[in-house]
Amino acid sequence: MSVLVSLIVMLGMLVIVPAGLRLIDAAGLAAIRRTWPLFAVPGAVALWLPRSATATVLAAVYALGTLVLAAQAPRRLARTRSLAPAEIAVLTALVTPSVAGVALVAERSGQELFGFSLPILALTVPHFHFAGFAAALVAGLVCRASAGPTGRFAALSVPLGTLVVLAGYFLDDWAELLGALVLTAGMWAVALLTWRDIRTGGRGRLTRNPLTRDRFTRGLLAVSAAVLVVTMLLALSWALGEATGLPHPTLTWMAATHGLGNALGFALCSVLARQRLKETAP
Repeated sequence: MSVLVSLIVMLGMLVIVPAGLRLIDAAGLAAIRRTWPLFAVPGAVALWLPRSATATVLAAVYALGTLVLAAQAPRRLARTRSLAPAEIAVLTALVTPSVAGVALVAERSGQELFGFSLPILALTVPHFHFAGFAAALVAGLVCRASAGPTGRFAALSVPLGTLVVLAGYFLDDWAELLGALVLTAGMWAVALLTWRDIRTGGRGRLTRNPLTRDRFTRGLLAVSAAVLVVTMLLALSWALGEATGLPHPTLTWMAATHGLGNALGFALCSVLARQRLKETAP
């Protein structure tokens, strides 16, 4: 993996996932939150080792953690018996890191998986930490805080778009473009609702929280919304270029712009802001 991609993945493993899990109200996740470093630290170390048996074993430890997390999804569904849009988004967030975990094991072992090259597997790891876990989680939180069709659309389209993008890996570039369109629409809906709450106030749980008057938290939310406009345009340009053959950014450029922007500007800012909101919620 490149240094940049490894740093982005480390952010997802060590910060975004554990911080995001604290935003999900579920007693069953408490043990996973406490033990997550036991899985994430070996996975992070594996990123910096040459492809080898040692790197593969360490990556497998992380993959095991993501599978344990994914196992919470059916348990949560059995407990809540709910397929409300916000719940679908949260269930998606619980499952998607396992895709990253499996891809990491394959990439660190130097083995192509389902015909995918090692560079594609390397990029699959951050994709399903951020476009999978972080995006679905934030879409679900936004849906709960903002009653209305736009919130429900965001909570449904982000998981659907992620699923179609994954299916596009196995089908063709046009299916992946369709997934990118759906995912972009969902993420822009998240950005719209976030920005509307910041600007208007007075509606929904987010804006009734007095902490939203804090400039730092409002700034984090504003950055997370603004970044999505640019990063998802880049995602669309890449998917369109792959499907049509039109000029489009390289994977290296996408990692440095789309990937880094989503990791720092969207995921990190969103999780930090919503953690602050949760800590001071009435």
